[in-house]
Amino acid sequence: MHTSPIRLLHVIHDLSPAAGGPQENLLQLSKGYREVGVELEVLSLDTAGSPYLGRYPFPVHAVGAVKSTFGYSAAARRWLQQNAKNYDAVIIDGLWQYPGIAARKAARSAGVPYLVFPHGMLDPWFRKRYPLKHLKKLIFWRLFQYPVLRDAACVIFTTEAERELAPQSFSPHTWKSAVVSLGTSRPEGEPGAQREAFLTASPALRGRRFLLFLSRIHEKKGCDLLVKAFCSIAAQHPGLDLVVAGPDPDGLRPGLEAVAKERGFADRIHWPGMLQGDLKWGAFHAAEVFILPSHQENFGIAIAEAIACRLPVLISNKINIWDYVTEDGTGFVEEDTEAGTVRLMERWLVLSAGERAAIIERTDASFEKRFSMRNCALGVRSLVEAAMVGARPSPR
Repeated sequence: MHTSPIRLLHVIHDLSPAAGGPQENLLQLSKGYREVGVELEVLSLDTAGSPYLGRYPFPVHAVGAVKSTFGYSAAARRWLQQNAKNYDAVIIDGLWQYPGIAARKAARSAGVPYLVFPHGMLDPWFRKRYPLKHLKKLIFWRLFQYPVLRDAACVIFTTEAERELAPQSFSPHTWKSAVVSLGTSRPEGEPGAQREAFLTASPALRGRRFLLFLSRIHEKKGCDLLVKAFCSIAAQHPGLDLVVAGPDPDGLRPGLEAVAKERGFADRIHWPGMLQGDLKWGAFHAAEVFILPSHQENFGIAIAEAIACRLPVLISNKINIWDYVTEDGTGFVEEDTEAGTVRLMERWLVLSAGERAAIIERTDASFEKRFSMRNCALGVRSLVEAAMVGARPSPR
C-alpha cells in the first residue's frame, strides 16, 4: 500500500453511462485508485444532481451542461483556474472538446502536471470513415488539440497498437507517451441471482441459447454485420438467439430490425436497451458467448467485462486487444466484415462441449494477466509520480 496519497483530478466532458467506454473506465479505475492511494475527483459538464451521478463513488464537480458537443463552458474554465492548484496532477479524458483545452491552460498556469487519455480518438479509422470531419479537425488540430498533447507530461495509450496508430492521423505528432492497459473489476454479487434477474426482465430468452452484444448501437461497432451474419446462420441453428443490448444514440435500431424482419429472423433478435448493474452482469452470466465485430476499438472494456464473467469472446481484428484473445485462447478473432462475422459464429458453434469448456477455463488466467484494474491504477499512479518529479517518458 502506498503511504503518500495522491490527489488526482480527471476532466471529462460528461459522465452519462450512455456516452460509452471512457465513463465506465473511469468508474472502474476509481476502484483501483482506492487500492493504490489515489484520491480521485472529477470535473464534468453534467448538470448537478443528475441521477446517474449517484453511481460514481467519488466527488464530481458538475459545472453545468452545455448545448454544443464541443463543450465550451465558462464555468468549467473558471472552476479549473480556481482549483487546479489543489491537485497533484490533472488527467484529461478524451480529445476534441473544450474541457481539455481549458484544463491544459489551468494546469500550466498552476504549475501542475497534466496527462491525457485519448481513448482511441486518434485512430486513423475515423479519418478514413469521415473525411469531411477530418478536414475540419486538421485546423482544430494545429490551433488547439495538438498543443494539449504536445505539452502533456504523458499521453496514455491503452495498447501498443493504439500508440502506434495514433501518429497516422495528424501532423505534427510529437508527444511523450506510455502504455497502460485498462482493466475492470470482477462483478460483485451472486452470479446465479444476477442471471435470474436478467432472465426475469427478458423472459423470451429463458431456456434459449444466445450470443450477446453489449455496447453502444453505433456504426463503428459493426452492428449491421452482426445482424446480417446472425440471419445467415440462424436457419441452421434454430435454438440460438441474438441479444443486442445497449443505448441507440443515433437511431440505428429500426433499420437493423428491418433487415432482420426482411430475412425472417426478427423474432430471434432481442433489444433490451442499455443494461446496468445486476441486469448487465446477468446478461454476461446467461449468455453463451460475447460478440463484438467492431471496425475500431482502442481497447473494448466490454471484452474485459465478459472475460471477468468467464464468458468467451468473438471479436474483430480491428479491436486493439485482439492479440490478447488469440494468445490467451479466450475466443476467436476474424475480419470486420459480414463474412468474417459469420466465421466467428460458425467457429464457435461447431465446437464440442469440451472445447468450449476449455476456452472458459482459460478466461481466469487471462483476466488476472491482462485486465486487473489494480495494475491499471498502479500504472497511472507511477506516471503521475514521474510527472510530479519531472521524470517524464521519452518522446516517441
